[in-house]
Amino acid sequence: MHDAPPDPTEFDLIRRIRQRAAGRDDVVLGIGDDAAILDAAPGRQLVVAMDTLNAGIHFPLDTAPADIGWKALAVNLSDLAAMGAEPAWCTLSLSLPERDGPWLDGFLDGFLALAAAHGVALVGGDTTRGPLSVCVTAHGWVTPAAALRRSAACVGDDVWISGSLGDAAAGLRFALAPGEPAEDDERTRAAVRGLRDRLDRPTPRVALGRALAGRVHAAIDVSDGLLADLDHVCEASGVGMRVWAGALPCSPALSETVEADLRRALQLGGGDDYELCFTAPTALRDALGELSLALAVPLSRIGTVGVGERVRVIDAGLDQDGPEWVPPRRGYVHFDPDPDPTPDPARERD
Repeated sequence: MHDAPPDPTEFDLIRRIRQRAAGRDDVVLGIGDDAAILDAAPGRQLVVAMDTLNAGIHFPLDTAPADIGWKALAVNLSDLAAMGAEPAWCTLSLSLPERDGPWLDGFLDGFLALAAAHGVALVGGDTTRGPLSVCVTAHGWVTPAAALRRSAACVGDDVWISGSLGDAAAGLRFALAPGEPAEDDERTRAAVRGLRDRLDRPTPRVALGRALAGRVHAAIDVSDGLLADLDHVCEASGVGMRVWAGALPCSPALSETVEADLRRALQLGGGDDYELCFTAPTALRDALGELSLALAVPLSRIGTVGVGERVRVIDAGLDQDGPEWVPPRRGYVHFDPDPDPTPDPARERD
């Protein structure tokens, strides 16, 4: 009779991570010492982003370990993309309620798959015991003066968004309320699965961000909700914006599973999309259309920058007149006593 293998120690878990982490030529010393040693790139500026994901707050408790790993890195790469940066390295701080080697292996499957896709080296971090929480710091490079900033929007700019909006928020809604909508056919079930995939495995728009760097004006990634994040751009740039509700890009999965009023609320205030929203001169419209085709990333013009202090939503199609539409909420607020990201749409119209 063989004894059961002992539970892995903290250092066993670190060795597990080190054995699987890939390197880069600019990593002089990676995982295993008190700190990493990295070669700085001449003639470029370092861009640093950090995000924390907590169980039950930033991902549902039933989320697969590989999906948690993917998302933990994806949200940080999305921040680098919003700055127009090329990803290089990352560090990982992992709080685990128990020493679970198989869980860690699953987590690394997702995390390192995305890291490999973008040439990112995991160079250090920390492991500790506690409630499940993941904190990643990502580092990247940008050419001086080419970095995208929230503070550079100009009156007269167009407002653009990549991809589609509202999918992740709908995926969360269905995860928290199983059986909605009535999944009585395979088409609906497939649509709901697709929405959940958008929640669990967002696509960081790294190539798009790098292509926009030095060409467009302001940019931000949509994490807390389109309106909440554009409000940050307005505040930083000292401008106002108008966004046309009829111009918001919508995926087939969202249109098939969510009725119109709730769909609009999710698109404007749901968050977790990790799409890039940016402002650009009107003269770039044709060039942005060509870029969309070249990268196979949909780009939609959804608004305009003007004078004012906030984002106003116009209940009409693009460039048309219409009444202002007041959403039930503008986005996720971390210390909101009522953090439900999918409110009752009955209060939507002013």
